[in-house]
Amino acid sequence: MAPSLGFRDMTLAALGAGMVVALGATPPIPLGILPVPITLQTFGVMLAGLLLGPRRAVTAMLLFVALVALGLPVLAGGRGGFGVLVGPSAGYIYGWVPAALLVGGLARRSERIAHPFARVACDVAACLFGGVIVVHACGVIWLSLVTGLGWWKAMSGTFLFVPGDIVKALLAAVVCRRIESFITLDRR
Repeated sequence: MAPSLGFRDMTLAALGAGMVVALGATPPIPLGILPVPITLQTFGVMLAGLLLGPRRAVTAMLLFVALVALGLPVLAGGRGGFGVLVGPSAGYIYGWVPAALLVGGLARRSERIAHPFARVACDVAACLFGGVIVVHACGVIWLSLVTGLGWWKAMSGTFLFVPGDIVKALLAAVVCRRIESFITLDRR
């Protein structure tokens, strides 16, 4: 049985959630063909996983989802409330929890790699698998079920997000390495 999260862990998780909230202050970019906007908040999910590790990052995303459920305007565009958590974009938000787990777990495994370029490559891969594939899989499944949109149409619409998500993954890995050059990260 895993030990519970202590005060330091909870504080770092709260900071991770706060980072995602802060990234929600940037205006969303609506696509028009899908009811899901482009935001910087998935960058925060990737960065939380890389910096905090799996347990803290998952706690941060659960805290974030709880803030949304309470009605706080923490999503891009000032959205929040229970209605958002049952709406067409909710699958993407729910996908942040397993994404943070996967990115954090893979980042913890990559700590053993000594070569800096290989570490960055592993962190980019972690962000692509967790922050892109997992989030989009959850989002597409939910979007298709809630809106009645066909699987292929929901999936093809999500391809519009992928170029930006690749940039976010690269940026998250670089930012993580830069932060790690100043402090030692303890990924739990």
